[in-house]
Amino acid sequence: MRPVAINYHLTRACNTRCRFCFATFRDVPGQLPLSQALALIGRLRQAGGEKLTFVGGEPTLHRHLGELLSRARGLGFVTGVVTNGHRLAELLDGHAQALDWVGLSIDSADEGVQAELGRGQGDHVARAVALADRCRSLGIRLKLNTVVTALTWNEDMAHLVERVRPERWKVFQVLPIKGQNDGRLGGLAISPTEFQAFVHRHAALAPVVEDNDAMRGSYVMVDPLGRFFGNATGRHVYSPPILEVGVATALAQVGFEPAKFEARGGRYRW
Repeated sequence: MRPVAINYHLTRACNTRCRFCFATFRDVPGQLPLSQALALIGRLRQAGGEKLTFVGGEPTLHRHLGELLSRARGLGFVTGVVTNGHRLAELLDGHAQALDWVGLSIDSADEGVQAELGRGQGDHVARAVALADRCRSLGIRLKLNTVVTALTWNEDMAHLVERVRPERWKVFQVLPIKGQNDGRLGGLAISPTEFQAFVHRHAALAPVVEDNDAMRGSYVMVDPLGRFFGNATGRHVYSPPILEVGVATALAQVGFEPAKFEARGGRYRW
């Protein structure tokens, strides 16, 4: 069971308060020191990892993100970050050469709706569009991530997506996770029918679509303390620390399903 594509959630820190966030890590105290984070990246590469994406929280708040990107790239990983964009410009200033992919999170083309969801204060979309242009000018490949909620399932985002021109547009059904976003999700959950209506409306743009079932158990994810975690049960299940027990032993304990990873298109030309 080789972890080909890995999402490393570096930190629980975030500078926005997205109501639907499934990775608040309010049950995770702290994060790895730099030396252990660097060692972890090496261990993941030795175990067959090919693509390493830094996420959060908000990964650009991690003071050593640039060093971690450089180490990952030096070891041969395809590198990426998924970000709200608020501090991406600074990262690009110093470490663009270590970045293969940037994933920008935009959940609505409407600034007001985006702010109501907890991401930004009315300027999020404009900032993200400008950052998309800059990433493209630097030769960094671009992905757009959109979480579909009750506030957006009937929205038409085609004009924005055509403006951003991402290489991949990932469209997610808002995912309830016990212990992470329960108590904040409120009325944002949507039915499979509502989610499919959004997908059908944008079919011409060929989004990469993930409903709740596709997301559960199909990702290799590492938490801020250097443990694999899984969501197949509807809540986070954590392994022992990877640096203590090894990649294979830790990954076997969190319910990762390689067949679901393949089925949702997790392997592509990255």
